[in-house]
Amino acid sequence: MNRLALLLAFALSLLVPNAALAESAVWGKHSKRLELSQFVNYWVESGDVSVEDVRSLPETAWTHNGNDSVSLGYGSEAYWFRVQLSNSLAVEAINFLEIGYPVLDQITFYSASSDGLSQPLVLGDKQPFYDRPVHHRNFIIPMVLAPDETTTILIRVATTSSMQLPLTLWDQDAFYAAEQGRSLFEGIYYGIVLVMILYNLFVFMAVGERNFLYYVGYIAAMPLFLACLHGVAFQFLWPEATWWNDQSIIVFLNLVVFFGGAFSISFINVTRENHPWLNRWTMAMVMIAGMLSAAGLFIPYQHMILPSILVAFVGCSTMLLLSVVRWVKKDPAARYYTVAWVFMLFGGIVLALSKFTMLPRNLLTENATQVGSALGVILLSIALADRLNREKKKAFAAQQRLLREERKARLAQEKSLNIQREANALLEARVQERTRDLEALNEQLLELNAKDPLTNLKNRGHFDKTFQSAVVHAYRFEEMLSLLVLDIDHFKKFNDTYGHLVGDDCLQMVAKCVKDHVTRPQDLAARYGGEEFVVLLPDTPEEGALRVAERIRREIEKTAFRVSGEILHLTVSIGVCSASPARADATKDLFARADSALYAAKEQGRNRVVACSSDSSDDPAMTAALA
Repeated sequence: MNRLALLLAFALSLLVPNAALAESAVWGKHSKRLELSQFVNYWVESGDVSVEDVRSLPETAWTHNGNDSVSLGYGSEAYWFRVQLSNSLAVEAINFLEIGYPVLDQITFYSASSDGLSQPLVLGDKQPFYDRPVHHRNFIIPMVLAPDETTTILIRVATTSSMQLPLTLWDQDAFYAAEQGRSLFEGIYYGIVLVMILYNLFVFMAVGERNFLYYVGYIAAMPLFLACLHGVAFQFLWPEATWWNDQSIIVFLNLVVFFGGAFSISFINVTRENHPWLNRWTMAMVMIAGMLSAAGLFIPYQHMILPSILVAFVGCSTMLLLSVVRWVKKDPAARYYTVAWVFMLFGGIVLALSKFTMLPRNLLTENATQVGSALGVILLSIALADRLNREKKKAFAAQQRLLREERKARLAQEKSLNIQREANALLEARVQERTRDLEALNEQLLELNAKDPLTNLKNRGHFDKTFQSAVVHAYRFEEMLSLLVLDIDHFKKFNDTYGHLVGDDCLQMVAKCVKDHVTRPQDLAARYGGEEFVVLLPDTPEEGALRVAERIRREIEKTAFRVSGEILHLTVSIGVCSASPARADATKDLFARADSALYAAKEQGRNRVVACSSDSSDDPAMTAALA
């Protein structure tokens, strides 16, 4: 059967004109690096043949490559490649043969010289990485060329990826020197991407904006895909995982489209309201990419690679279209975004075209994706920072407007106070006539002085006086007196995150909830200081005080608080002290016990009401006060 296949190949070669076969590649005195693509002949394997059968093929059965790269596209056929190397030196030449495409599945290497045919050397990404003769991301084969002799190289390649065979013959010293530059390039690229990932991840943790999370997913998937394609991941991340090494290319390529599409929709505001068709199309591409990425964990590489490349090409082109449309619509974020995608899509499209053999495989087509993605990552990071900066400027402008309004209000209040002073001066001159008016005016002033200007509750000064009077009254008539001390949970963090103006709105909301549940005329609600409030309940036992405190806590917990479109809910911790004071000056002791109960509520997890122990022996200070 094998002989029949060879005879058929020979007959066809006679009927079909063939290009001239490649001549030998000559390694000379000054040779450091020799590209072998132009010297390659290839033959499509037909049937089960041995290396001896291949060596006995007629010259006309071989096809001369004749290009600067060996790129034959996707297919199921196995190929045999032949190169003749002539050493013109009078001494042995110790070389490396580099196959610069690390995703080939199976490579079988033979060399034939005057010493005969060498033993087969099996390489490929289906073999564990550490089985290679040289531990390198590409396939490196040590060779010794005999002096003044021609050596024939035969290479059989079977792969489910694109059939590309970039062959380079190196002087060993020249190879290591060139490898330093390539390693430096790889290090710079992955270093830039790692810095961008960490930077944007920290920004996401700080501001909580989803754009940064999508962006982190995109710039993490892109270098992982390139690392898989260039053999870096197989060398450093999973050198023994041969199955995953193939599938990872599918998974990460589709994740690039998935996160890139989600980021594009969110960042440049392609919504169903302003661009319904583009939004639906992009969402469809994102979902297809997500499904292909999941399918890459189960379906073999050969069935997934072509759909994945097609989705990547269409998806990247779609995202470029989105950026241009949004730029035309004068979206400020689209400027950086469009330029960034031009760089990234240039690399991606060049890579895709080279895999379909529409472009030759060379230094530009192989590294365009890395260079383009690095520039795109930097520009998109600048775009995100620019957007964040513009939002900060808007918030600052809003704060400035509020400050101006506040200044106007203060000036109006100051003017009102000046008028008040003039009126007081006139009233003093007419003391006898205006006694009743002056007393009414003084009562109003006392009321103003007793109020906290932010929350409209009583202030601490008024509370201290009223609290002292209430303790004296409870002591004299042996009544129960209850004191509630409230504190907003995590208020400092809230204030640092949303700003002091939003914090003031928060205090006003809490004050309103407290005031709504303190209804008796003799009860008192006051702002004690900062985010702390107090409620004084004369002639109220502990059970009643706990009910009031729990109603206040529940009301605050369920009250929605809107901040920049985000709905928040606050909680408070409440300490309760109910006692019948045994001394007229027991204010400090009562407050200390309520404050201790407040701290106990915080230690127990916050958002709760805790009453101090009714047993005075638990608190030495209270023991003295109630003895």
